[in-house]
Amino acid sequence: MEIGRNKYRLLNENLPLAYIQEALHQLKKDRIIERIWEKDHTVWSDRPEEIADRLGWLQSYHLPAESLREIQELVEQARSAGYTDALLVGMGGSSMAPEVFSRVFGAQDGWLELHVLDSTDPGAVLDMQKRLDPYKTLFIVSTKSGGTVETVSLMKYFYNTTVKAVGIENTGEHFIAITDPGSSLEKAARELNFRKIFLNNPHIGGRYSALSYFGLVPAALTGVDLEKLLQNAEAMAVTARTSKNPLEGGNTAAWLGAALGILGDRGRNKITLILSPPIQPFGAWIEQLIAESTGKDGKGLLPVDGETLAEPESYAFDRLFIYFRLDGNTVPDDKVLHLKDAGHPVIQLSLQDKYDLGGEFFRWMMATAVAGWAMDINPFDQPNVESAKILARDMVSAYRDRGELPAFKSDLEVDGISVYAGFGADDLAQVWRDFMLQANPGTDESKDRSYVAIQAYLKPNPETDRVLQVLRDTIQTRYRMAVTVGYGPRFLHSTGQLHKGDAGNGLFIQLTAAEPEDVAIPARAGIKQSSISFGVLKAAQALGDRQALLDAGRKVIRFHFDRDIKAAIEKLAGAVPRAGK
Repeated sequence: MEIGRNKYRLLNENLPLAYIQEALHQLKKDRIIERIWEKDHTVWSDRPEEIADRLGWLQSYHLPAESLREIQELVEQARSAGYTDALLVGMGGSSMAPEVFSRVFGAQDGWLELHVLDSTDPGAVLDMQKRLDPYKTLFIVSTKSGGTVETVSLMKYFYNTTVKAVGIENTGEHFIAITDPGSSLEKAARELNFRKIFLNNPHIGGRYSALSYFGLVPAALTGVDLEKLLQNAEAMAVTARTSKNPLEGGNTAAWLGAALGILGDRGRNKITLILSPPIQPFGAWIEQLIAESTGKDGKGLLPVDGETLAEPESYAFDRLFIYFRLDGNTVPDDKVLHLKDAGHPVIQLSLQDKYDLGGEFFRWMMATAVAGWAMDINPFDQPNVESAKILARDMVSAYRDRGELPAFKSDLEVDGISVYAGFGADDLAQVWRDFMLQANPGTDESKDRSYVAIQAYLKPNPETDRVLQVLRDTIQTRYRMAVTVGYGPRFLHSTGQLHKGDAGNGLFIQLTAAEPEDVAIPARAGIKQSSISFGVLKAAQALGDRQALLDAGRKVIRFHFDRDIKAAIEKLAGAVPRAGK
């Protein structure tokens, strides 16, 4: 089935279409689409909190001409001033869409190259500092709340390094802020004389902000055609207004949302994303949107992004495959057809070019809102995110008082790897066997099949990416289990909500390592004094999240590396036994 410019297609009949059809009839009967556009919070809850003030994304594709001029003026100023690079510091919804624009579109000739830093790893911070010339760099400080600890810490650090290079009187010209009105960042940006402050619509939640200032300002700096992008978003929004039965060619976003909710309720709750290589980075944005929106109240859809596409027999009955097929790039076609022929449900979304992502941003926001209705949850709040933040803050406070973080006794030490499992073991193979025995294999149409989440509090780089993928593939193929990978603390603002808010079927593998070099976080922008470092902050976040998972009754194991990270992860992967061995 192909529909319009932005299309979807059922590759097979391996879907319970009758159940989806039933949901769509109920959606039409209850005027769900009309009520969403009317911003009726009762679609999801009797209480308006964190719904009524989170629906501004419905009009985000309609950027006022004045706002568009404001963005373009900044872009021309930046180019005229000789800036060649832009560094965005942000987390979660503030960084995901900019990263998509940076990695999918790249920088056009004569425009700025956009870099995104959403890590508190001191090595990553130092690498970015060494990579960029402060004289030619525009820094984008992006946070809705204005107080996100990672973002504020990075802002203070790069503000101080820029002061050293260009002088205090010129530093403000190198910084812009994107935040909500009245935030602490707005106040700080005014005090520090930032070049520009963009105040976003406060009724747009972070993960729904791709088509607002948070996504569009960084995109424009790289040369993305905003009008073309927003025209595609508007075209999708027009189709998303109708209540016409999507199976007859109408509202594809509503159809997708109903399918996600209904299939998830019937056990197909591992939403496995397959993307044509040129648009692969879009998967990380969808991962955050789905995980943080649906993982709560003991429910959840697990987005699986970046998994190596395997043979059909490597997958269990808990998968729903979504294939984003970009015209002219058919690399995954054969493997996708093998999945279809083996009986796995596959939905194909077709894109003519990269600018169709404007429509996909909107389609998936609407689909997620509809999925929330189908699952009887509020897709706009994040009730479990704060638990890890509170525990991390407590550990930072304790560090400031005592000069050290809590220490724990390991259960096993082998070749520079310390294992914290909560049980004894003689070797790594036994550690794996005993830990994986806690997995729930599930049954047909069961929502309880386990998944594995690798949480890497490590320095992000291509070499670590590669060995993490080896570990991921090994676990997935040997246990036929969905496996996700996220760098910490980045994933805390993405999949962290689902990890603590879903039905508790995750097995969590936390990876930490000794820091070869640390970097102090300034107490305030413009002064040298410091009471904490990026290494301590990252360690506190890892320990805080581990404790939050344990408090939520989750199954957690931690591997700490004292030496070569690459060799340690390869050793871990080599020790993973086959299921039942």
